[in-house]
Amino acid sequence: MSRFHRVCSAVAVIAATALAAGACTGQSTGQAGDDPNKDVTINFWHGWSQPNELKAINGDIAAFEKAHPNIHVRVVPNVNDDKINQALRTGGSDSPDVISSFTTDNVGKFCSSGALVDLGPFLRKSGIDPERTFPKPMLDYTAYQGTRCTLPLLGDAYGLYYNKDAFKAAGITAPPRTMSQLKADAVKLTKSQGDSYARLGFMPDFHGYESTPAHYVAQWSPTYFDAQGRSQTAKDPAFAKMFTFQKDLVNSLGGYAQLEKYRSTFGDEFGAKNPFHTGQVAMAIDGEWRLGMAEDAGVKFPIGVAPLPVPDDQADTYGKGYITGTVVGVAAHSAKQNAAWELVKFLTTDTNAVVDFANAIHNVPSTLAALKSPRLKLDPNFRTFLEIAQNPHSNTTPASPNGGQYQVTLQDFAYSYESGKATDLQAGLRGVDQQVDRDIAQTK
Repeated sequence: MSRFHRVCSAVAVIAATALAAGACTGQSTGQAGDDPNKDVTINFWHGWSQPNELKAINGDIAAFEKAHPNIHVRVVPNVNDDKINQALRTGGSDSPDVISSFTTDNVGKFCSSGALVDLGPFLRKSGIDPERTFPKPMLDYTAYQGTRCTLPLLGDAYGLYYNKDAFKAAGITAPPRTMSQLKADAVKLTKSQGDSYARLGFMPDFHGYESTPAHYVAQWSPTYFDAQGRSQTAKDPAFAKMFTFQKDLVNSLGGYAQLEKYRSTFGDEFGAKNPFHTGQVAMAIDGEWRLGMAEDAGVKFPIGVAPLPVPDDQADTYGKGYITGTVVGVAAHSAKQNAAWELVKFLTTDTNAVVDFANAIHNVPSTLAALKSPRLKLDPNFRTFLEIAQNPHSNTTPASPNGGQYQVTLQDFAYSYESGKATDLQAGLRGVDQQVDRDIAQTK
């Protein structure tokens, strides 16, 4: 029995997810019967909204329509996952044939419910080998338990930003490569001012924008689930090591209360008053998009970018980082799946289309060929993110049938632990595992 039929049978008994129930009306075998060579109009829903983003994606769509003059694409921009999920449940002539999502956490839902079709048959029919086409971390977050219901469309890589002027003034000649070096540099770069800071070397708190548990622990190369899908945060020492390091760093920089008081003075993460832009912090975890934002904000100091430091006992893996990105897929309810696949294939595997889109919105290309394309606009800082994306040790958070709920559970514990409300690390991690396993069981 196919995964699709197993899911639909389960939903008939337990209405665990409305998304899955609605998806049972569509096809998910990749054996759609439409003729992609006939004149047809398909609906493409995506989340991009900024003028440069819309110009870029519309440019790719125009190139696709020129190459496929019989396939016309009706675009609905600025759509979030809630609206996409509702449309995938209800179907109808105006619902999407192709969707894109910025939320890789939802891939597990999309795949396990049958809301999006398994693209495996389409890939095989087109002669596309995913492992030779896409970086491994991007393959990891676009599939769930053997079902590849999405493909990557540009990616995000996380690295370490640093203020070169602050480094020079502190006598630091190179970015930290290990966690012990990160701690030493963060302390050295910190300038106290009474019970606050004139400048903080690094904001370690889990509320500190991109310094989340998932982004930290990626440097320890964690295993979130075992082969049976059971949560492993208490059993994999990577998690305890990460929490122990973070707690020590918090204490070394003045303690949780003082850091949180300083954090309250920070501006919006995505605005000109981001604390890295203003010089309030000298180092920060962030993605490749920060380069363009810093330029737009008129940052006055020279910016350096490097891979995030790694644990001292994993020094040979330096260069890795956390990877995520945008995903695209074909709706199971669509009666035009072959035509929809042609658009997905073009957007995700045509090297020029991927490169042009990456150049326009300053994201990491999502194919191995595009990462090496001479058309790619490069500067030394952006090249760092391309190298992180290609590093064999880079990793991501795995898909789950209830989306990113397991990350929410881990993050809630992280807040309690760093603040001192929770004091027993191992007991807390066992509690995380128990809650995650209960939540996942409820989706089956």
